[in-house]
Amino acid sequence: MNSPSISSITLILFLILSCSSAASADEHDNFLECLSNKFKNTTTSISPNLIYTPNNSSYTPILRFSIQNLRFTSESTPKPLVIITPEQETQIPHVIYCAKENNIHIRIRSGGHDYEGLSYVSEIPFVILDLINFDGITVDAEQKTAWVESGARIGALYYRIAERSRTLGFPAGVCPTVGVGGHFSGGGYGSLLRKYGLSADNVVDARIIDVNGKILDRKSMGDDLFWAIRGGGGASFGVILAWKIQLVDVPDRVSVFTVSRTLEQNATQLIHRWQYIANNFDRDLFIRILVRRVNNISQNTTIRAEFQSIFLGGVDTLLPLMQESFPELGLVREDCIEMSWIQSVLYFAGFPIESPEVLLNRTQPNVRYFKAKSDYVQRPIPEYGLEGIWRLFYEQEADEAEIILSPYGGIMDNISESSIPFPHRAGNLYKIQHLVYWGENEALNSDRYISWIRRLYSYMAPYVSRFPRAAYMNYRDLDIGVNNNEGKTSYSQARIWGFKYFKNNFDRLVRVKTKVDPGNFFRNEQSIPSLYSSWTKTGD
Repeated sequence: MNSPSISSITLILFLILSCSSAASADEHDNFLECLSNKFKNTTTSISPNLIYTPNNSSYTPILRFSIQNLRFTSESTPKPLVIITPEQETQIPHVIYCAKENNIHIRIRSGGHDYEGLSYVSEIPFVILDLINFDGITVDAEQKTAWVESGARIGALYYRIAERSRTLGFPAGVCPTVGVGGHFSGGGYGSLLRKYGLSADNVVDARIIDVNGKILDRKSMGDDLFWAIRGGGGASFGVILAWKIQLVDVPDRVSVFTVSRTLEQNATQLIHRWQYIANNFDRDLFIRILVRRVNNISQNTTIRAEFQSIFLGGVDTLLPLMQESFPELGLVREDCIEMSWIQSVLYFAGFPIESPEVLLNRTQPNVRYFKAKSDYVQRPIPEYGLEGIWRLFYEQEADEAEIILSPYGGIMDNISESSIPFPHRAGNLYKIQHLVYWGENEALNSDRYISWIRRLYSYMAPYVSRFPRAAYMNYRDLDIGVNNNEGKTSYSQARIWGFKYFKNNFDRLVRVKTKVDPGNFFRNEQSIPSLYSSWTKTGD
């Protein structure tokens, strides 16, 4: 995908004329002039159609296209000086160089699903490096590997794998529009978690551009950096271009089911029982629980739990397994559907299983306002503890709230906490994702909903992991610890949230960061700090 060459004078004129205001003109004019000069002096070129400034009619559509949380679409949300959507690897080092030269921050975006908008929001002058054009996927079915560029979506990866083989898959997330770049670098999990572990556990190579503009692969980046980017958050260390992944075996037919139970149908008791057994199920069996408030047949408000499952095998094997392991659920043959693995991906995502092409869609079908948090549970929550959650769910703000309980165990118990930066392995029964949504008509009341989920989170404290109260890095939560996107957060302050996300792996991540990016150029509110500059702003 070679961009057309343009003269440096034309490029400068185009970019300067598209400046939005005098207030920001100096900052981004200098940055853009630097870009023009860099491209003029190399064989690499870039089309002006890949660069967007606020006066450009495409600026807002491009900015909003990958925003997956409407909390960050308000007029008051800080906007980038420039959005750059490169098509070639060799274009990116120039962007890094000119950002460093002009003390402008870079935010790197692949899918825009980061929960706190960290890939496209910053309080200091910044540009967005949007990897939307880096969406190539090459599957080698014979070797059971694939190269996936960071801007590709998970759904497209699943689709391309299924094009080549019915019996290969990959352990990644449920939502098909999540970008590979952030998902893999933060860990990445889904319905194959108990059988094959995380996405990051199955990465075998990568290509990254470091702070000096060098393009590195696994061999040239070295073991420490390769370890760090698989679960430690790639945006702390450079621009990850692509990942080589090990594909996994899946059977020709899998079985799925969703069994719903309300409080009146003993949902509390079933969830309570599930806590004791879900992590000990056969590795081929994954049963998660989605809990929401609903109206029952009599239109009375109640709580409903959906037990949603995939089994890597046929129904004839699943039914006796469930009868032995979880007879209380009362699973019957009519609840189960056999299908291909790619159809199960569609099933979990809520799409018709006859339309796999929908996985190629880059746009999220329903973008809303939301706030999320995460927890890990190491001892079963007693029934009275669950009932306390239900009381909170009856409050007005919880109309569109949910919690998702994802079981651990299986291979997760056998992978060392230090194998990659993601440490949440043996000892965890399951992970909770807490979510609250609200509509545009409630945008002015966002604080009410955020306050509600904070109260839920506070209520959960006695029932979840402690010392630390662990959290999942891909569910970023800026309520955790002290955050400062100017790089002034000290090591001890960063360790508050760092220990929750990474436990004892945090210190090794800091050492890697200090080695590969001592000036802390690649940073956000919860990036890994450099010991050399965690108390000063880069460039000061």
